[in-house]
Amino acid sequence: MKQPRRLGTGIGWRPEIAEAVERMPGIDWVEAVAENLCPGHLPESLLRLRERGVTVVPHGVSLGLGDADRPDEARLTALAERAEALGSPLVTEHIAFVRAGGALTASERLEAGHLLPVPRTRDALDVLCENIRIAQAALPVPLAVENIAALISWPGEEMTEGQFLYDLVDRTGVRLLIDVANLHTNHVNRGEDPAKALDELPVEAIAYVHVAGGFERDGVWHDSHAHPVPRPVLDILADLASRVTPPGVLLERDENFPEPGELERELGAIRGTLEKARDGRAATVAVSGDATTATDADPATEADATAEAGHSTTEADSTTETDSTADDTTRQRLALSQTALLSALVAGTPVPEGFDRVRLGVQARALAAKRADVVAKVAAELPEILGDTYRPAFLTYAQGHPMTGGYRRDALDFAEHLLLAGRPDDAETRRRLRDWWLERSGPAPLSQRPTARLARATRRALLRR
Repeated sequence: MKQPRRLGTGIGWRPEIAEAVERMPGIDWVEAVAENLCPGHLPESLLRLRERGVTVVPHGVSLGLGDADRPDEARLTALAERAEALGSPLVTEHIAFVRAGGALTASERLEAGHLLPVPRTRDALDVLCENIRIAQAALPVPLAVENIAALISWPGEEMTEGQFLYDLVDRTGVRLLIDVANLHTNHVNRGEDPAKALDELPVEAIAYVHVAGGFERDGVWHDSHAHPVPRPVLDILADLASRVTPPGVLLERDENFPEPGELERELGAIRGTLEKARDGRAATVAVSGDATTATDADPATEADATAEAGHSTTEADSTTETDSTADDTTRQRLALSQTALLSALVAGTPVPEGFDRVRLGVQARALAAKRADVVAKVAAELPEILGDTYRPAFLTYAQGHPMTGGYRRDALDFAEHLLLAGRPDDAETRRRLRDWWLERSGPAPLSQRPTARLARATRRALLRR
């Protein structure tokens, strides 16, 4: 399997800034959210970038490698198809769980709609390692996994983040996508020292680095990806770059996009931070007279040398027969704990013992707000139809209705909930909402179904009950 190559400086490609990204100088590569791409209908902007030699990396957000269940084959196939369609040198995902419940717990399947932290325990590590091996076997290119930001901490954790990542790499050969903004988030929210995490994790396994902004409110740092990159995040990047030359560094921005000039200034600050750290490392080596230490090596060069030797460190072939595996009992223990936490966050069930109730409340509100925002994007007609009442109505709905089938299903369920309750109060608004729901609630648009007239009459009768 081919090693990830040196990437350089990049930016997260989003449709809202696609034209600006194409015009930006010095962009070596871009990263695109995998779930937003269709292999047979790639955005023209990405195709033009590829024609210019710009590398495109698909970044998955819904695989759930930290889930208690094994990775879904269809999701793995979809991620593999996107990597092949883009000619990508690697794909990336997250060390997170995104859904819980189901057969392992004999309970309703719940979706977080967000990346939630896995407990740093041996059980969770065993499950994660096996899930990553399954993913590695299904993907045509190497996999790198990202550390995540969190508002909450699991009680009874057995390892630090650095130790957890070190063991993960040691057992699977997976590469790391280190998000320095997430290290800052966990410093503010969980009191974890970024320098200690960098001390403990295997920096030579880094595939690339994320840099992003956020904001602090009431002592909680929100990893928004919608605000400028703050100085503490650049300081962590400098610390990382003083230890190793990352093969790639990427600026992430998902919302509240500024003018292109502002994004270019942030990219300039990132380049300046890397150059300063590189100069400082070179000066240290010159003074010590020792240029052979591991932290002074360029991981891209190391990767090339390894590939030439005919061995890929991104594959899980270095694991031993004595490595722990995740049996069904281990998965069930993890499933029960993850389901209890997710149910408390999205269904209002009691807070599991050992968790901070206040922080769980903050996280629950953040999840509901994100649901409202994403539903407004995937079903943009809803806020247009409902106007100012959309957001408060959705947040009220979310309190008693966990997401179980993705955001598009969530939008339909929300509209159905309002209609069955006889809302909105305004008859014309209610008619528009009913027509919208009727058009989209079946396996095909209502106007395209052979029995459209009968289906419309039937569904309207049901709604009037």
